[in-house]
Amino acid sequence: MSSAIGARDLFRLVRSGIDVNAVQAHVRKPFRYLLCGDPALIAEFRTLLLSGHDDGSIPLDAAACLETIRNNGEPLITEPREVRLVVFLGRRGDLAGAQLEPLKALRVPLMALTVDAAAQPSGPAAVPAAGTFAEYVVPSLAREALRGRVFAHMVDASKGVEIAVGRRLPALRESVAAKLTRDAANNALKVALASAVVDHIPVVGIVLGAFASAGDMVAITGLQMMLLLHIQAAYGKDPDVQRMWQLLPVIGGGFGWRTLARELVGFVPVAGIAIKGAIAYAGTIVVGEGATFFLEHGRHMSKTDAKTIYDRTKADAMRFGREFTQRFKKS
Repeated sequence: MSSAIGARDLFRLVRSGIDVNAVQAHVRKPFRYLLCGDPALIAEFRTLLLSGHDDGSIPLDAAACLETIRNNGEPLITEPREVRLVVFLGRRGDLAGAQLEPLKALRVPLMALTVDAAAQPSGPAAVPAAGTFAEYVVPSLAREALRGRVFAHMVDASKGVEIAVGRRLPALRESVAAKLTRDAANNALKVALASAVVDHIPVVGIVLGAFASAGDMVAITGLQMMLLLHIQAAYGKDPDVQRMWQLLPVIGGGFGWRTLARELVGFVPVAGIAIKGAIAYAGTIVVGEGATFFLEHGRHMSKTDAKTIYDRTKADAMRFGREFTQRFKKS
């Protein structure tokens, strides 16, 4: 296979390896979140998580994935399979009297949401370990108050079923897309770093597609195309390769991605592999965030929006390059 590959050949190679059936299987994966605590807060939380389906109705499988349980210290009757998370909802002081021991036996993370408008928002840096709990203090059960750690940690606790979570619980879609993007970017980074035989920088396939090794381009472009399908599926769209092309202008244009690649190429003087990894990672972040923005807002990014992502992505990639180069020099 030659060291350079045309865009038409690249898309043909990558598309032949895309498994739409696998995406559909992810959409159908079962999961459950158990809710307990204050009945009024449970009802409010359920309404928030289930709101946002395209036709305004709530699919039966979406409603079934949120199960309300009694938290009175009695043994749980619910089947623990498919349970990914328990959320206890209460107001100030309620957590002190909560019967959490039976819930710990489920061996899933326990998130205690305390709604207190007078308190400062707080919470752990990472999702609680299985069988343990952590308290999250939030001013309200509004999307804006939960979008940070609460939603992100709910998705982190749902490894392997993220697409199904986004499909059924629209409020979590943005957080699902963010996690899918990070995971794909990390995989692209691994591909790039594992391929140390190429002297020049491979460019992220969909966006640049110029002088990478063919193997790297196909692998990384394939990761990015699957990311697009996964995000679309999480946003309630049936996985469709044809529909995916509408997102390409979002990804390829407006980001100044070619300029970013040129800047990064000249940044790391030591190991080409470092900047190769940085471009693969940053480019995949751009792909995921560009698609998410389009699906969230129904429009292409403005120049201001694109510049914000461009600046942050460039900073992240350059920081990675610095850290990798420092480790390279020490080894």
